[in-house]
Amino acid sequence: MSKKPMGLTTKILVGMALGIIVGTILNQFYSVPFVKEVLSGYIFKMGSTVFLNLVKMTIVPLVFISITVGASQMGDVVKLGRVGGKILGLYVFTSIVALAIALPTAFIMRPGVGFDLSRFSEVIAKYKPPAKGPAILDTILRIIPDNPFAALTNMDMMQIIFYAIFLGVVITLLGDKVAGVKKLFIELNDIVLKIIGIVMKLSPYGVFFLAADSFVKLGFSAYKPLGMYMITVVVALTIHAVVVYGGALKFIAKCSPIQFLKNYFPAISLAFSTASSNATMAVSLDSAINRCGIDQKIASFSIPVGITINMDGSAISQGVATIFVAQAYGIPLDVSAIITIVIMCTLITIGSPGIPGASTLLLVVVWQQVGLPVEAVGMILGVDRILSMIRTMTNVSGDIVCGIIVAQSEGLFHRDIYERKK
Repeated sequence: MSKKPMGLTTKILVGMALGIIVGTILNQFYSVPFVKEVLSGYIFKMGSTVFLNLVKMTIVPLVFISITVGASQMGDVVKLGRVGGKILGLYVFTSIVALAIALPTAFIMRPGVGFDLSRFSEVIAKYKPPAKGPAILDTILRIIPDNPFAALTNMDMMQIIFYAIFLGVVITLLGDKVAGVKKLFIELNDIVLKIIGIVMKLSPYGVFFLAADSFVKLGFSAYKPLGMYMITVVVALTIHAVVVYGGALKFIAKCSPIQFLKNYFPAISLAFSTASSNATMAVSLDSAINRCGIDQKIASFSIPVGITINMDGSAISQGVATIFVAQAYGIPLDVSAIITIVIMCTLITIGSPGIPGASTLLLVVVWQQVGLPVEAVGMILGVDRILSMIRTMTNVSGDIVCGIIVAQSEGLFHRDIYERKK
């Protein structure tokens, strides 16, 4: 009997574990020149830098092309009219609420406080806080690019995202006149996703070098803050799931949250095991119609669109990770930076592919906007696979909850199916 090949998730976890173990052991000998200068200063640094550069290489094309494709495929919004507006409005609203939960939770639990990483960062050594942060109005107005090509070159992600959404909407409005352009972007998106797939196949090795590079310097001191970071994310995800989703079901839809868990369990369990929203689409659609009572007219639109743009769990992870890293590096975040984080996390989750690890790669986008060192993504990637499985359950659950609310408002919710009376 042939042995089943090791999956990517297992490989990443193995790479993470080995990196943590090797780094922690070598930390005891960090004063030895060979460990400090050769292993840490050359080998680990080279391996982690190569992987991070590969990740950063994918960011601009991923964000621009995937969001353009997502926006260009919203043609049904015009056809659905009021229903489409309700669904999209709910998705954006719950994402903002998710961040409104994540950021205060991170500030209250303070997972990065006392975890001093500034001494290891070349970026921090050169960092000088501005005398005065940009005005809130300037932060908002800066979203609109005066030169989209310059935005692409300078990696100004807020402007890139705005232009991508605008371009996608225009493609939608022009319809068949630009079918070739739309097809081109879809094909380019396939190419970008393939590139990301190749990079993700290298992630076990990248995670090893990143983890080893971090822990050889930090040793056991990194265990507690990373554990607190994971707990903070789980706490924020739990609050969002119980208060927002549970409250919406109980008080708006007048449905039992416990019954929801029973009805949607097949999709939730698949989301946990695969850590991929895309992989759950078929099961989610079937559960939405045949177990949760959402009429096919609503479900056939809300589920595919939700998998593309409704990622509350990812927004929560990104928000907490950003605050965690800012605390660990001692970088203060003013009101303008917080607004930037909310805007960026909301927008990039709209275009984030429903594949494992994609939202974490896009953390680089957020951090570049608020001046955080992108090298810290190595620590996040080291523990992210476990969190990815949990947040994907939140992502896919939100699609159904919003679908139930919209279906009920349109008289297209079959309560007898939801309550298993049919």
